[in-house]
Amino acid sequence: MDRNIRLYPWLKFSQHLVFWQGVWFLYFQSELSAAQAIALYALYELFTTVLEVPSGYASDRLGRRPTLILCTALGVGAAALQIGGGSFAIFAVAQLLLGASQAFNSGTDSAMLYESLAAEGRAAEIEAQELKAFRFGFAALAISALTGGAMALIDFAWVYVATALSFAVGFGISLLLKEPPHTKTEATLARDIGALRTAFRRPVLIWIFALFLLAHVFSNLPFVFGQPFILEALDVLGVAGQTPLVSGAIVSAMMVLSILASLAAPSLRARFDLGILLIAAFALQIIIPAAMALSDATIVILILIARMVPQAFIGPYITARIQPELTDGVRATFVSIKSLAGRLILSGTLAFSALFVGETSQLAMADIQMVLGWYTLAGLAALAVLIATLKWARV
Repeated sequence: MDRNIRLYPWLKFSQHLVFWQGVWFLYFQSELSAAQAIALYALYELFTTVLEVPSGYASDRLGRRPTLILCTALGVGAAALQIGGGSFAIFAVAQLLLGASQAFNSGTDSAMLYESLAAEGRAAEIEAQELKAFRFGFAALAISALTGGAMALIDFAWVYVATALSFAVGFGISLLLKEPPHTKTEATLARDIGALRTAFRRPVLIWIFALFLLAHVFSNLPFVFGQPFILEALDVLGVAGQTPLVSGAIVSAMMVLSILASLAAPSLRARFDLGILLIAAFALQIIIPAAMALSDATIVILILIARMVPQAFIGPYITARIQPELTDGVRATFVSIKSLAGRLILSGTLAFSALFVGETSQLAMADIQMVLGWYTLAGLAALAVLIATLKWARV
């Protein structure tokens, strides 16, 4: 179990060496159309959604280690399939594999860490260990975003070759893990549904569930629309050809700033109520798409750097907060249901927004701002509801 705990940050590091993260939209848009690029991301969310709960249930029943092995293997296949480019169908299959990889990882990794800590009598370390893993993951994102942007200036294929190799390293790490002990009740559907029903009656889990749905959507909006926004902004300056490098640099700066925020997180956590921190983090998530919707100035690109700062609080702290509230038999399943709902909302709204985007090879600034404007209004309404119910939830 001690080895599991020591390997966990490195597993997260390998999984977050995603070299395509700063250029994926540009790549899809260069091979297909802007509307198809949005549709492909919606498909990724949909595929992940379909497999979220089955993968979580499989993790709870079959084990953490085999689920993580499958997750990393699927990641290798997804990256490898996109190396040569091709038709919409090929990219769609790659999105299916990538979505499956994400689904099998969702909830399983954090459950493995918590159960390994609990077996060692170190369950109280969960927040600190999640923060450590968060920093490893975002350091990997920072490194891979910048280098991936530079690779893309030469050839987009190198971006996916590098990502396939990083997933292969993760596959090797997952083979070194040992299955942690966790309590298993008799595997009956009625028993599991009953345990989940009990969980969803707790105000704190209901409130965190709702916050996660919203945070998932608003965290991904700059990820989807940031690259075409940068392309349009740089095109006005006549340097659109440098978009992959600039986008990669912006994403890299995002991750570095998020790591710095995570260093401040423990002291802020000690001074402020967790609910207040989570509300503030979600408010920042709304500000970023709002700024993009209101202005097409180049300076707005810098605001994108703050995109992942909220995750320094939302990610590790809600993961740590819900673990003691759940039983071993439904721990990964609950997280999977949480992720499923968030992905359903994001994929559904993105697919709907794609209907209003022209079939051009490049996403227009007017379309970006229209879509983000509607998201911003919805986010402000949701923020008001979260604030109004914070006391009831006792986060």
